Order: sequence, then C-alpha cells, then structure tokens
Amino acid sequence: MPIDSTLVGKSFPATTPYQVTAEAVAGFAGAVGAATGDDAPVPPTFPIVVTFAAMLDFLDTEQIELSRIVHGDQKFHYERAVRIGDVLTATMSVTGLRQIGGNDIIATASEITDADGVLVCTTSATLVHRGGAA
Repeated sequence: MPIDSTLVGKSFPATTPYQVTAEAVAGFAGAVGAATGDDAPVPPTFPIVVTFAAMLDFLDTEQIELSRIVHGDQKFHYERAVRIGDVLTATMSVTGLRQIGGNDIIATASEITDADGVLVCTTSATLVHRGGAA
C-alpha cells in the first residue's frame, strides 16, 4: 500500500533525550572506523543515533514496516560539533514524497537540539519504502 501523501509537512514528537557518553562515542567510532581515544572528536555522523530513533518512532506511528525500508541518503548540516556530555533530541518531519516504480520515496528532515533547545545540526534523509511483495 502506498504511503499517504498527506504525510508531507507532518512533524513528529521529539525523541527521548539521548545522553552522549564517551562510551557511546567510542563504540560508534569503532563501528564506523573513525578515530577513537580521549582527543578524538565525536564522528560527524554520530547524530544518526538520535535521528534513527526519530525514524523508528515515525515508522511506528505510521505503522510502516521497517523491513520494507531501504535507507537511500543521509546528509548533515552542523551549527556546532556534537560534544560528549550533550543531551540531544531529534524532531523529524516528512518534507517530500513521490512514487517511483511502485516504491515510495520519502524525504525527511530532522532537527537535532541540545538540552537547552539550541540547534546542533539538521539532517536530511531519503527513505525508500519498497512496494509490492516483500
């Protein structure tokens, strides 16, 4: 079943606050092959951790099966670097939707803010919702 076009422009509630810890950063850095250690910066793709939680909340709310989603694209635009000790939340919205070959191409944007509500970065993603039989 195609995704309803009325989702375009819809925003979803902020995620549960996420505490950025040295352990979480080290684990993430190790998984993506980034530098680790006390002086290593937080990898620039680390906000995907919070953004992924927002995507899962969106899929659950809209009753879309994760198994039918292919992640097509991800971009980050920073206001400042993520730091250990930050408490981050993500608020996701659907910014576009089109159908190609029986698949839904869902454009999303997420604002990542710190505990004071200050914008840290924005992300954009393209999700492909596979149509037809799984």
